[in-house]
Parts: sequence; structure tokens; C-alpha cells
Amino acid sequence: MTGTGGRPRRPAHPVHDDVPPAVRSAYPLVVAGFCSLLLVSNVAAVKLVGIGPLTFDGGAVLFPLTYILGDVLSEVWGFRAARRAIVLGFVLSVLASGVWAVVQVAPSATGWDGQGAYEAILGFVPRIVAASLAGYLLGQLVNAWVLVRLKAAMRGRALWARLIVSTVFGELVDTAVFCAVAFYGVIEGLQFAGYVAVGYVYKCVVEVFLLPATYAAVRVTRRHEAN
Repeated sequence: MTGTGGRPRRPAHPVHDDVPPAVRSAYPLVVAGFCSLLLVSNVAAVKLVGIGPLTFDGGAVLFPLTYILGDVLSEVWGFRAARRAIVLGFVLSVLASGVWAVVQVAPSATGWDGQGAYEAILGFVPRIVAASLAGYLLGQLVNAWVLVRLKAAMRGRALWARLIVSTVFGELVDTAVFCAVAFYGVIEGLQFAGYVAVGYVYKCVVEVFLLPATYAAVRVTRRHEAN
């Protein structure tokens, strides 16, 4: 292809013969990490952990990191891109739950005696699945929506404040919905209130503690996308 005067026309974008166009953006990698953390957290959430008077589910170990990646998605690519990743995570969670359910009811091989252990960890428990999916979907959407709205209202300033406020709202919705659907009636009274409060405060504190990492992730991702 030639331009004016017969000289070769420069391509609009740099050509990388060994890298497909879609891979040049960091977006697929962030989405992959986001969805992976979600799936691992859903499995870990089956176990209730007790440390002294505190009770929380195992998903709390990794799940706050999904909010950090959700913040990166919203801050760098906007609400639509974040929503696409959130919906993809939701679909993958539904798929995983469906696969676990099918495997649960499939006939066990002769000599395999792990059915009880499988059902205890990966067994399809409609209440837990519904709680996880509802809490995740609503919480992540609220987090992304608040972050993007604040970015527009504050003209891109005070990222730290936007990250904290979006986390406060997103984690509140997520924790309240999950705990109420999954364990209300199973854990009762003050123990249930403590379980909700501990889970909520823990997730918020973790994200605040990891603010420097979130800042760095946003900065690196923006720089990569600009190149």
C-alpha cells in the first residue's frame, strides 16, 4: 500500500507480527485474573473459619482482590468494560456450579469412596450458590457504578477517596446479600451479626491496606494501554 508520491504508507498502529491485536491490551489479562479469583473464592467460601470470637468464610481470603481488579477495570476502561467482566464472571460461576452439580449426581466409580467429601466441598448447595452469585453480581456492579460516577463528579481527582467509597458501598451490598441468603438461620443471633460485621470490615480494611497496590496497578495498566 502506498501513499502520496508512491511512498509506503505508514500503518495506523504498530505492527506486532507475533502478538494478536486483542492480546496487546491488558484488558483480557485483568479479566482472566478477575474471573479466576472469583471462582477460587467461591470454592473457599464453603468453609467457615473461626479465629477466637471471629467467624468468617474462607472466600474472604481472596475475594477482596476481585474488588481491586474490578477497580482497575472501572478506572481504566469504564463501566461498560467492567460490567462485561462482571457478567462473564457471573456466567462462569453459573457454569462451574452446573458442572459440580452434574458430577455430584453422576455414578461413582467402583472403589471410589470420596462422594461424601466431594459433596461437602463442591456439592451443589442451591442456597450457597444463589447467595454467592447474587452477592457478587450486585456488589461488583454497585462498586463499578459508584467508582465511575465519582470519577466523573470529581473530574478524575482523589483516586484514593473514590476507591474507598466505592468499596464501602460495593462490599456492603455484597456481604449483606451473601450472608443473609447463605447463612441466615444457620448462624443465629449475635454470632450472625458478628459474622456479617467481621466479613464486611475485613474486606474493606484489606482493600484500604492494598490501596498502594491498586494505585500501582491502575498506573501500570494505563501506561500499558497508552503505548
